[in-house]
Amino acid sequence: MADHWLKLLIYSVFVLNIKVHGASQVNLTILDSAVSKGAVCLDGSPPMYAYEKGSGDGANNWLIYVEGGAWCLSKDNCLLRSQGMMGSSRKRSNNPYFTGIIDGDQTFNPDFYNWNRIYLPYCDGASFMADVEGVDPETNLTFRGARIFDVVMEELLNMGMKNAENAILSGTSAGGLTTILHCDKFRGLLPNARRVKCISDSGFFIHGKDLPGAKGREDRFADVINTHKLAERLPASCTSKMDPKLCLFAENLIGDVQTPLFLVETSFDRWQIEKNFVAFLGDEAAQLWSNNCTRNVTRCTSAQFRTMQDFQKVYLNTIQKAVDKSANRGLFVNTCLLHGHLSNRDGMCSSVVGNVLQGDTIRKAIGEWYFDRSPFQAIDFKNNLPRNCSYLTWDEATDTCLKTNACGSKSNHDS
Repeated sequence: MADHWLKLLIYSVFVLNIKVHGASQVNLTILDSAVSKGAVCLDGSPPMYAYEKGSGDGANNWLIYVEGGAWCLSKDNCLLRSQGMMGSSRKRSNNPYFTGIIDGDQTFNPDFYNWNRIYLPYCDGASFMADVEGVDPETNLTFRGARIFDVVMEELLNMGMKNAENAILSGTSAGGLTTILHCDKFRGLLPNARRVKCISDSGFFIHGKDLPGAKGREDRFADVINTHKLAERLPASCTSKMDPKLCLFAENLIGDVQTPLFLVETSFDRWQIEKNFVAFLGDEAAQLWSNNCTRNVTRCTSAQFRTMQDFQKVYLNTIQKAVDKSANRGLFVNTCLLHGHLSNRDGMCSSVVGNVLQGDTIRKAIGEWYFDRSPFQAIDFKNNLPRNCSYLTWDEATDTCLKTNACGSKSNHDS
């Protein structure tokens, strides 16, 4: 089951990196100097990043996007992962396409298109948190994601990020959790910056103690923590209050994040419903859900809708309790049946799939919040059923966004 779960996540990352018309494919830089510092992927290969230089009024602004892709749960699971691009730079043959929040096209990304933009591939399997000194003698694996994060940040600081005026750390899925876990650390690297904030997309993985499968969800994160020896590396603000296995659930983390943080989420998170809820309901439920309901809601039965509504109720209750009402916290919670928003044009230009809250697209909501024009916290309470907001083809997203003027103009800010 763990291997099947990993393959699905690898496929989802692959889909986000297939060739798309009009997007810029950016070369990966292999950071060979990191090897001497022990900052290596699971298989011991050097980490990497892709970078597009900023220009004009964005020349001193920096945006980092962290790739997602779940976690590996055991040595065997991590060994399998190390044989592909999610655990080895040697296995990553394709350069990423810069889309969504790192799109270089002003039409589709007016606020950040000319910033210094970085895509950070994920090759450690533990949200860049592990730092195990020795190489595992049984598998020859290294668990050193924290060192990767540190050396990439050091590289970017030396490239000019130390002089940043504005900066953002962002990521999707496991990369969204990375963003939450490293947000304050990132802020600490830039003491002279005018504005440093974080944006987590689909990284709010819930415990759901009142939902079936709570122990399974606990055990899954416990496996990650034990495999990567994270117990001493998770935030003490959490581990001092509860069992460390609960300290990868975002609800137990974000209250202690001091840096401004924006959450882009859906109360019908496809991945969580499939892998963190339905997967723990037993074989009979697995058979019921084999109709691909979570890929097309027109296939869903009334029983499946009730199951997803059960998840939604707990999800909304959890995120409302976890997110305070201050302007430091931004929130966009829709009801689309999907997982991930920031890495594609129809996710950011979200009105093309009917994903608008308080009249704003995800792109506009983020821009207004980031540049301190207005706070933004919105949750879709009107819909208690999931909606199809499937990713359009690249050309469809582009054409629809342009025709409906949904991309919007640059936020009104002074920097």
